[in-house]
Amino acid sequence: MKAVLEAVESGKYNGYAHSQGHEAARRAIAKYSAHQSSEEIKTENIFITSGCSSALEYCILALAERGQNVLLPRPGFCLYQTLVEGLNIEVRYYDLLPEKQWQADLQQLESMIDDNTAALLINNPSNPCGSVFSKEHLENILNICEKYYLPIIADEIYEHFVFPGSQHIAVSSLSRNVPVLSCGGLTKRFLVPGWRTGWIIVHDRGNRLVEVTAGLRNMCCRILGSNTLVQGAIPAILENTPQVYFDEVIDILHENAKLTYNMLKQIRGLNPIMPNGAMYMMVGVNIDQFPEFKDDLHFVQEMVNEQSVFCLPGSCFEYPNYMRIVLTVPREMLEEACSRITQFCEAHYKVDNSIIESNLLNETY
Repeated sequence: MKAVLEAVESGKYNGYAHSQGHEAARRAIAKYSAHQSSEEIKTENIFITSGCSSALEYCILALAERGQNVLLPRPGFCLYQTLVEGLNIEVRYYDLLPEKQWQADLQQLESMIDDNTAALLINNPSNPCGSVFSKEHLENILNICEKYYLPIIADEIYEHFVFPGSQHIAVSSLSRNVPVLSCGGLTKRFLVPGWRTGWIIVHDRGNRLVEVTAGLRNMCCRILGSNTLVQGAIPAILENTPQVYFDEVIDILHENAKLTYNMLKQIRGLNPIMPNGAMYMMVGVNIDQFPEFKDDLHFVQEMVNEQSVFCLPGSCFEYPNYMRIVLTVPREMLEEACSRITQFCEAHYKVDNSIIESNLLNETY
């Protein structure tokens, strides 16, 4: 906040900036993101946008045309579908596997690719899953993309939200031949989503995306650049924010995740999956054991009505029979929410009589 105040009071950032962003801001982003590449990141390959959502939209616009398709994760952030289908581009989903800590089903992913596939979008760490891909898994994804000449859109807005025991590796740092458009921003790590400051970094060692890069420049010109006041503050924000601030945020999220997981795993009919990063947890709902509810949407609606606890249904992320919990609320509120979820589930849980009958028959024989 001090950095933004200084930018305002300086009077230097009231006019338009370069459409890609102020040079000093892009130099700071290049330094901040040096871990994404073994080569120097050039400022001409950085595009400052109005939030990470805008960065994603620009990437899709630059890479895909009508009649083509883009591969999206399932479950995945619902905005992806909105952006892609809003441009009359086909959505094709590749599945993430809950039993494998939400790794991509690589065989199924590869089966989705055809001559009209324009790009693969990966979200690592994931919203809504809280998963973090391993180096080996990212390399396997890169091998598929290299085989089919497929560029990657990497939504890495949560790249610094990784819990102890896990490590985030930028997919661009592993790529030899596959172009990667990495999307990031201030939004999540600095907890300032309203400042609408994101960016794209183009990693293209073989200069295969010359036309795409030109398209990104044109997209930035369309809105005459993003918020200049925050751009003026970016160098100080990225350079001077103390590491202890970030460490404290991660500690809170990790403790909240452990608390939530340990409380919810005791509840009949629920199956929480412990996240390794980001700020979310996916919880499986065995809807057959809650026969009063027709689906996950009905389940969470009634949980709001009865217990004033709101979770997003998995169907929002194209993944029914799950719900997403946000881990950013204060610990005491989260504990209270989990207690209310327990009460709600115990009130509506029904034992599957067919399982009981089967067990009795087995005991008889």
